[in-house]
Amino acid sequence: MQPPNNAGDLMVTQPFMIVDLPGLGRLYEPPGNTRVPHVLVLHGSEGAWSGFAHLQAAGFAARGVAALPFGYSVGGNGWNAGQIENVPIDKTAAALDALRSRPRTTGKVGVYGASRGAEHALLLAVLMATDGTMRPPDAVAVHAAPDVICGAFNAKEWRDPGDPGWQAWDPAQRAWTWKGTSETLLPTQPIEIERYPGPLLISAGENDTMWSSAMSWRLADRYATGGRVAELLAFPGEDHILSAEATMVRDARLSAFFAEHLA
Repeated sequence: MQPPNNAGDLMVTQPFMIVDLPGLGRLYEPPGNTRVPHVLVLHGSEGAWSGFAHLQAAGFAARGVAALPFGYSVGGNGWNAGQIENVPIDKTAAALDALRSRPRTTGKVGVYGASRGAEHALLLAVLMATDGTMRPPDAVAVHAAPDVICGAFNAKEWRDPGDPGWQAWDPAQRAWTWKGTSETLLPTQPIEIERYPGPLLISAGENDTMWSSAMSWRLADRYATGGRVAELLAFPGEDHILSAEATMVRDARLSAFFAEHLA
């Protein structure tokens, strides 16, 4: 068999398309023009350039959910994760609204985050829900989430020689801001997820060695005080980053969750 003379000779079935959205990032979406659920994907301390959020978004798109990885870390490039320090959550809220206005949306938009991205997603949902002038995400899903606001993260500190692999929080360094101030987003302050009125899915590895999965279950209990029940996915023996098998199970359920609540 002769190799094809050009790319046009290749017959490729595309499970998803990639579209650049100026000012927002790169959207992964199912082929066609029909309306589909849309989700904003928030990366963790690995930063916007690591590719994890894009891999997650591609997986969503292959299952029928359009997904936009939103790079929010401060600075950073292909070799540097950047900082999670004084990140304006209201900028993320604007990105969520912009995603909701796309012609292919169902009119509903969700948000998904893992680790520090989970913290970001939860705070976004609570702040938008309690603002009084904003429409919060229509569904929220998080993996390996803390139940309190964490301190700022500086990737540089994890590269310096002699670093033992962890850093104590400096309470003077704040991770998040809302409408120009961080004073209402102090480290160790509980995330008041009970104030978010929409559906919530929480997943965690029960053997998470980065931070305790007990925080995820406390979030679920706190959410229940608002009169709702979160969907829980617990993975026995799994760490902060799930195994391939557990990842497939989680991602299939995530896609079904968003398809159900963003229809």
